[in-house]
Amino acid sequence: MAPVDAVVTPAGFGSGLRAMTSVVLDALAAGAEQRGGPLPAGGPEAVTRRVSAALGELLPEHGDGPDSALRDLTTVLAAGAADPSDPYCAAHLHVAPLAVAAAADFAASVLNPSMDSWDQAPAASVIEQAVTDALAALVYPRAARPDALITSGGTESNLIALLLTREQLRGTGPIQVVCGANAHHSIGRAAWLLGLPNPIVLDCPTGRLSPASVDRALRDLPQPAVVVATAGTTDEGLIDPLPELAEVASAHGARLHVDAAYGGPLLFSAELAPRLTGIDAADTVSFDLHKLGWQPVASGILAVREATTLTGLRIRADYLNAADDTAAGLPDLLGRSLRTSRRPDAFKVAVTMRALGRRGIAMLIEHCVHTAEALAAAVDAHPGLRRRPGEIGISTVLLRPVEADWAGGEPGDELVAAIRRRLLHDGTAVLGRAAAADADGQHRLWLKITLLHPQASADRFDTLLDLISSAAGTLAR
Repeated sequence: MAPVDAVVTPAGFGSGLRAMTSVVLDALAAGAEQRGGPLPAGGPEAVTRRVSAALGELLPEHGDGPDSALRDLTTVLAAGAADPSDPYCAAHLHVAPLAVAAAADFAASVLNPSMDSWDQAPAASVIEQAVTDALAALVYPRAARPDALITSGGTESNLIALLLTREQLRGTGPIQVVCGANAHHSIGRAAWLLGLPNPIVLDCPTGRLSPASVDRALRDLPQPAVVVATAGTTDEGLIDPLPELAEVASAHGARLHVDAAYGGPLLFSAELAPRLTGIDAADTVSFDLHKLGWQPVASGILAVREATTLTGLRIRADYLNAADDTAAGLPDLLGRSLRTSRRPDAFKVAVTMRALGRRGIAMLIEHCVHTAEALAAAVDAHPGLRRRPGEIGISTVLLRPVEADWAGGEPGDELVAAIRRRLLHDGTAVLGRAAAADADGQHRLWLKITLLHPQASADRFDTLLDLISSAAGTLAR
């Protein structure tokens, strides 16, 4: 057993951290080798059995020491991980972080600034402000005073956006949220948390929110409203018609929030940014850099067109932001989040932006979009598969085996679901599932491949397409 001092020595001191980091890197490699693919084989029971064996007695009377604990538990964590660095781990908006971002996150963890007061995070607070200024200007290049907050992701960003709208319109009656059926589930949850009426949810037969349907919904509303558009739907990666929705919202005096958790980073690319034309007409915009930005979770952003919008978050706690301290020039960080203690998540973003530059980040995003387009063409050419009709979303491809069409109706959907579970159980691929309209207007179940690997080329997925087709043939018998 290692001496107690070796365990409790603070991370920022001595040589222990360097030695422990080496143990972690070796264990990550060993675990990945044990896993041998994008997902551990055997399903939930097998993973639980292996992890439980490695955990042993989790809280023993006497500890095993840092080397043993780090080695054993990091190995089993890596061996049982869904590994987004494997191109066949493509179910979700889940990325392998860039090495430079992960290294920056490690540095931030060692220093452990807490972003709720300047005296806990002097340099980190300056870096965060620089990052939010840059990202606010990315979304609102022509606004006089844009601003942005660092959040834990789209769910928190959407909650804060609706909260700020409620606070700005306080006294005018209950705020009515209007969104499409394609909106993220966090919109409904945010309305519930904030005590707002249930959202008016509009059908989206094409997968996109129709401006005409929004116009009809707003026409007779007796109370103020906020329209929520989506730039990059979770299931399909589709972008709502932002200019038209902005025009409709403005005509009715409604606020506009754009949930661009998936699609917002397209703004880094001169080639792809036009897909988000009209986004700067929104009052608030959310987007995530732990999706098309390759940051470790969490790395969410909420941008606002006018900095004064954020005054609704102001709060006073004398031990953190006493009035006389603020008057004396100490920055007030407490009104920059709903959270009190929070990590310096802007630091890894700052390092990444400095390391890659706007063009470097854009090239990674463009690669994923172009790879998805090439994969869609490969699906169209595959004899055993077919793609959901129409254009693909940002970097999402929906497909299903032709055997599912032969089965017809619900049995065909059951085959699609069974293929996904078979590949998961075997540990060969992690594919998503999405219900979406087919050419005949009927909703069917599709396998979802989300292309977020910044290096994998389209031909890397040829074998995956064959795996799907082969599994379909086996399970359909």
